[in-house]
Amino acid sequence: MASSSKKKHEEEDVGEEEEEFEHFDDFTLASSWERFISEIEAVCRRWLSTGPKNLLEKGAVQLGEQKNLYKIKSELKYAMKNYCMEYYFEISNSGKAADWNWNATLHELQLSFGVKEFMVIAPQSASGVILDSPEASKLLSAVAIAFSNCSSLWPAFVPVHDPSRKAYIGIQNMGTVFTRRFEGDLISSQVPVKLMHLEGLYELFVSKFAFSSSDLSTHLFKVHFTMKLTYKTLPYDEDNEAAVLNSESDIITDNGGDNNNNNNNNININRNKLQWDDDCPWSEWYTAEDPVKCFELVAIWEEKMVESSMEMAEMENASIHEAQKWFIVPEFSSYLTDDYSGKLVGFASQLRLLIDALAMSLEVKFMEDFVSAETSGSDKLRSSAVIPPPTVLDRVLKDLCHDGSEVIPPEGRHRSSRLIKGAPLETLFAQFCLHSLWFGDCNIRAIAVLWIEFIREVRWYWEESQPLPRMPTNSTIDLSTCLVNQKLQMLAICIEKKRQQDGTSDNSSDTHSVEANEESLNPSSRGKEEGLVKERDSTSKRSGSAGVVKSMMLLKSHTNMHAPFTQDPPIMTEDMHEERLHAVEVLGDSFSFSGQLEKDILSSDMSAFKAANPDAIFEDFIRWHSPKDWEEEESCGPSKDKWPPEGRLSDRMSESGNSWRKIWNDSPPLPASQQKPFMDPNREGEKILHYLETVRPHQLLEQMVCTAFRAAIDTLNQTNFGGLDNMTTKIDQLYLTLASSLRPLQANKLLGDTEILQDIKRLCVIFQHVEKLLTLAASLHRKFLQAPRLSQTIFNDFRNSYLPKMGKGLVNKEEKKNQQVRVGVNERDVVTGMFVQPSANQSWRRVLSMGNLLNGHEPVFREIVFALRDRVDSSYHAPNEREIETHRMYICGTSNDLRVALSVTSCD
Repeated sequence: MASSSKKKHEEEDVGEEEEEFEHFDDFTLASSWERFISEIEAVCRRWLSTGPKNLLEKGAVQLGEQKNLYKIKSELKYAMKNYCMEYYFEISNSGKAADWNWNATLHELQLSFGVKEFMVIAPQSASGVILDSPEASKLLSAVAIAFSNCSSLWPAFVPVHDPSRKAYIGIQNMGTVFTRRFEGDLISSQVPVKLMHLEGLYELFVSKFAFSSSDLSTHLFKVHFTMKLTYKTLPYDEDNEAAVLNSESDIITDNGGDNNNNNNNNININRNKLQWDDDCPWSEWYTAEDPVKCFELVAIWEEKMVESSMEMAEMENASIHEAQKWFIVPEFSSYLTDDYSGKLVGFASQLRLLIDALAMSLEVKFMEDFVSAETSGSDKLRSSAVIPPPTVLDRVLKDLCHDGSEVIPPEGRHRSSRLIKGAPLETLFAQFCLHSLWFGDCNIRAIAVLWIEFIREVRWYWEESQPLPRMPTNSTIDLSTCLVNQKLQMLAICIEKKRQQDGTSDNSSDTHSVEANEESLNPSSRGKEEGLVKERDSTSKRSGSAGVVKSMMLLKSHTNMHAPFTQDPPIMTEDMHEERLHAVEVLGDSFSFSGQLEKDILSSDMSAFKAANPDAIFEDFIRWHSPKDWEEEESCGPSKDKWPPEGRLSDRMSESGNSWRKIWNDSPPLPASQQKPFMDPNREGEKILHYLETVRPHQLLEQMVCTAFRAAIDTLNQTNFGGLDNMTTKIDQLYLTLASSLRPLQANKLLGDTEILQDIKRLCVIFQHVEKLLTLAASLHRKFLQAPRLSQTIFNDFRNSYLPKMGKGLVNKEEKKNQQVRVGVNERDVVTGMFVQPSANQSWRRVLSMGNLLNGHEPVFREIVFALRDRVDSSYHAPNEREIETHRMYICGTSNDLRVALSVTSCD
């Protein structure tokens, strides 16, 4: 019992000691002010111990405009007010502030005070600033004490005054006996005239450490001076407008008595001539906004020593060419960004509308069904029933039927263009597809109206035997193109043959002799023209000879063998070839003549051969037409030259009942000029028009989509952009992508697979990206014809940042604006020429109030750093330090606003 009682008393004593310890009062934190300092110190210690790299895992975020600057924050409370403490830091280990004179992505406090990492503490209020000066001083003192306790060397800033002034006061412990204090403010209006000039700014800086006003004139202060001037070209659209206004005034002056209509027409003509892309290939279809709005020129005077205000006055009159460094900064139009809110008009936007029309084309069987919205039975169709007026339709048809397009030579075409099964750019159907993109709003009804009128126009050319515009008549069909283009090409050939029959063709001869007609025929393209020697035979029996066949004699008469003129093989479109191959599969092998066409061709060749060689026998024809079916026996010695030569027909030609010999026996000697043509142009022409008039809507739209994509990229490919390798590669890739993505439309798979439409719509997005890049490349090339390196560098910088963002939103505009390109000394004259002398009546021009003019342009922004350095006693600095920056003033702004930031280092 005694031991247990003793143990109980011991436990009570321990409990009393613990209770006394828990209620221990720390008198250093007795007040809310001291607790506030302690909280700041705790946050500071935590961030210091964590380190910049580890802070990224603790909630630090990257600032959008500054790639290498991060921020982490913590909330505090003092005297019923909430404050936010933000720590700005960089990941790099260079240990010194970035060079302000070229790096335009610095934070405003880094620029103003030359610091690298810093702290900002501000109230959590609507204004975010401290309007009460005592409160600001007290808050800054609390931060200074906390930083001193934890040996932090971070500069700390407090926002003060009105938020629009962006004013700060700050303090920094330098780690020794020195302390640096900061103060920055902004004058946003009524800048004193003296402070608009370098001389007055210099005197403002010197006044911060001169003992009296007399020191400004009697003492020579060695001030370090650095300056950056930013100039801005006139916006290119405003420049064009100014030129138009000048043109308008000239017109009114010259045509003083003319009516307003004439003046307006002339003004429109001049306005069109002033478009930047007037000579670009896409200008026939749309006008693109210049992707480069303007350029900024940054001229930098590196640090130099000045000792008087007179030197600064002379500096203001110095030429900009004296600056050590030049940088050019492009400012791009907002439509280059994916977040562009306006309607971007170009090939890509119209192609997307054409794909929507393709989706709707599956609803009906004939194009005529789309013309009337009432009969279509589709609410969607009735809601998109925008059809241009007849005047617009007539103008489009007139342009289509104007045979003025130049045929692009093969070397001018892209090597991958033929992989897209459409129509060549200069052809009639390709031009129809391009016009369809811009006819109305490219809805299915507008396309149907245009197609029906287009076919009526084509029929008129057929019935009047007029040459079909924009279509070649070279008697060959390009089977790599779409079927509509093949049909139009064959129709053009049929019209030409009709004109030859009627004697109205430009290719027909005035003389109608048999010899002239034979001359107009081409020798057979099946290899029979090789080795021909052009000779005329006087034998009256012979006709249709194209010349003597070298080293070949007729077996029976031992006379020269003559090659005949033969009819050209019949022209066929892709669907006709398919029908022929189908007939081969049904009727048998080729040697047994699967179709009547093969028999007719062989009979025609035999008749022509008989007419050119009256004494020929079947074996002679085989030796000329099918040498592989004539087997010559080898001979040597005296028998080698004996006649007739020893040889025989092949087994297949010598077998009984051979169909070739039967055709030979039935074929009369008749030259090609007198034979019945293989093709009846009247019948074939009507069949073609029937196809065009009854083509299924989805089949037409499938071919239109393929042709429109091909014609659009072929048009853009003619752009002169200075041979940028990156742009050339991008175009090559687009051709291959188009060919691959559009292939399902050529196989008629659209009806069974709706995913194809989604894939093609995504193709429009890719097309738009390339179209934007190409427009930029063309614009830069025109602006830097004499300095191609600048255009290439600017384009490559933009492309490298744009491509990774395609479809995901472009980088912010500020980041794009900060793409600086160094200007070489030999390129300065080119850049100077971009600053056109401003006219006196331009509204943007103000009274010039600053110096350093460039072709009449004053700087739009001026930045200056004044610095004063002084040696310090050896006891106050480390062995490697010899001087300290006692005063630094950063000045920036224009003649309408002025920001001044001063930092002063003092010995406490």
